[in-house]
Amino acid sequence: MRLQARRLVMLLVGLLVSPALWAKWAVNMPEGVTDLSHSIYGLHMTIFWITVAIGVLVFAVMFWSVIFHRKSRGAKASEFHESTLVEILWTSIPFAILVVMAIPATKTLIEVYDADDADIDIKVTGYQWKWQYEYLGEDVSFFSNLSTSRDEINNSRPKNENYLLEVDEPLVVPIGKKIRFLVTGADVIHSWWVPELAVKKDAIPGFINESWTKINTPGIYRGQCAELCGKDHGFMPIVVDARPMDEYQEWLEGKRAEAEKIKELTQKDWTMDELMTRGEEVYTKVCVACHQANGQGIPPMFPPLKGNAIAVDRDKIGRHIEVLLYGVKGTAMQAFKDQLSEVDMAAVITYERNAWGNNTKEVVTPRDILDYKKDGKYTGQYSSEGGK
Repeated sequence: MRLQARRLVMLLVGLLVSPALWAKWAVNMPEGVTDLSHSIYGLHMTIFWITVAIGVLVFAVMFWSVIFHRKSRGAKASEFHESTLVEILWTSIPFAILVVMAIPATKTLIEVYDADDADIDIKVTGYQWKWQYEYLGEDVSFFSNLSTSRDEINNSRPKNENYLLEVDEPLVVPIGKKIRFLVTGADVIHSWWVPELAVKKDAIPGFINESWTKINTPGIYRGQCAELCGKDHGFMPIVVDARPMDEYQEWLEGKRAEAEKIKELTQKDWTMDELMTRGEEVYTKVCVACHQANGQGIPPMFPPLKGNAIAVDRDKIGRHIEVLLYGVKGTAMQAFKDQLSEVDMAAVITYERNAWGNNTKEVVTPRDILDYKKDGKYTGQYSSEGGK
C-alpha cells in the first residue's frame, strides 16, 4: 500500500513538472484573430476585473469584520431597523455597477449581431457528421469531411498534432472582408464553432441563424461541432483557411473548374478498376463511420453491407441507388442526393457491390445514376460500357 502511494505521488509530481502539460495550460478564453473576437475578449476581461474588484472588497470587509469585531474582543452588534440609508446604499450601488457593466456589454452585443453589409455570404449546413459550405452567388458548393485516418482513430498508429481537427475540404475565405454565415441543419441540431473567429452558432433544421466574421490575419483556424449531435459528434471538425484576396479568387476559379470537370466525368466510360478505386475513397470518407471498414455495420442501427441482399442481388440495384439517393425514412440512413456527385455515387455503389467478398462483378455508372434521377428506375444499359 505504501509503495502504491509513493508511485502515485511520483506520478503527480511528474505531471506537474511536465513541460507538455504546462504548454497546454490555459485558464482564459482565446483572444482570437478578428476585431469582433478582440471586442468580446475585451468585454470578458472588463467584466472579469470588475468582479475581481467586487470580490476583493466584499471579502476584505468580511474578514476585517470577523477579525476586529468578534465577540472575544468584546464587540457588540449594532441594532437598527429599516434604515433608509442602508436600503438606498444596497440598492443604488449594485444598480450603478450593473449600469457600468451594461454599457460595454451592449456595445459589444450590437457589434456581434450586426451582420449587415457583408461582402460574402456563405451558407453553412450541418449534417451527421459533416459540413456543407455554399458560397451564395458564386456557384460553389462542397462538403467538408473529417480526414483523420481510421488507423489513428483506432489507435493502430500515432495521432498527429491535428487529430480529429483536419478535413478534406477546408472553408476558404479572404482576409479583410466581412463574411456572413447563414447557419442551418439538415438532420439534427449541430453548432458551428471556431473559437479564434469568435463564431459559434447553432445549426437548427428549419431555421437559419446569422453570424459574421472579418479575419485580419491569413492562416488556418480550427473548430468543432459544439452540440452533441450523435455517436460521431466528435468527428465533424471545422477548418477555416483565410487567404489573401487574390489567392481566394484563384481558389474560387479552381472550384468552378473542378465542378465542370465532374460534369464531364459523368459522360466518361468508366472501368471497373477506376470505379472501385474511387468508390473505396468515397466509402472511407462518408460511409465507414456507420457501415465500418469491413462492411459489417453496427447492427441494428447500421446494417451490414457485406452479404446484404441490397448489395448482392442483381434485381436490387435500383433499390441500392434509391437508398443512397433519398435515404430511408425513420432510420439513420440519410439522403446523399445533394452530398455526392453522380460519379461518386456510381463509384461507391460499385465498390459496395464488389468489396468484402460480395464480388457481384456488377458496375453502376454515373449515367445510370443520371437516368435514375430522371426516370426513377435503373435500366443498366450503360453497365457493359462501364465494365470494359
